[in-house]
Order: sequence, then structure tokens, then C-alpha cells
Amino acid sequence: MTEVNTSIRVEVKTQYIEEQSSPKEEKYLFSYTITIVNLGKKPVKLMTRHWVITDGNGQKSEVQGEGVVGETPIIDPDTAYQYTSGTMLDSPLGFMEGYYGMVVDDSEPFHAVIPRFRLAVPGLLH
Repeated sequence: MTEVNTSIRVEVKTQYIEEQSSPKEEKYLFSYTITIVNLGKKPVKLMTRHWVITDGNGQKSEVQGEGVVGETPIIDPDTAYQYTSGTMLDSPLGFMEGYYGMVVDDSEPFHAVIPRFRLAVPGLLH
């Protein structure tokens, strides 16, 4: 079984991209900037990602794949890796959560949890 590792901290900032969204067509684009901080004593390598994306209508989709934004970064102790990506929702409100598949020194893989975060059009009262 893959363990969950708590020596990785995941921070998220989100932004609604109004100019590339079309509310009339129920298309809402959001970007998210992820900062992955290695609080451990050894370098870690990010191998995979697994996202669960839930829109405001309760529709779920899953995204899995190698690395992030075309990279499988190695994150040294007491350093961070940051990237920005995006997702399109069919509603002005949604949530994302998941985990990164990581390894330390070619040892057993572990999951670094991505805490649930909110995607929302500014001013939304939900």
C-alpha cells in the first residue's frame, strides 16, 4: 500500500480567468498555482498526479498522468517547486483535490495529498 507522506506541504492559489470564460456557454476557466514544499531531509521526485475535479453541479471528473506541466521535478529538502495550470468548469463554482505520486531515493512511492480547494467566480455567494 502506498503511504501518505506529511513531509510535503502543498499550497494553492486560484484565479478566475474572465477573459477566456463564457458564462453564456457555461464555460468558466480557472488557473491554479501550486507550490510544493519539501519539508523532509531528502530530495523527492514528483512522478504522477491524480486530480478529482467537482463542479457546482456535482459532476466529477478525474485527471491522472505523469508529472505536472510536462515535468517530473526533483524537489530538494527545504526548497519548493511551483507551477501554474488550469481547468475549465461548466459552473461558476467547483472544487479540486487529489495527490501527487512521489518517490524518495528510488524507494517505495508515496502520496503527497493536495488538499481540497475552491474555484469560484469572484462575488459568488456560495
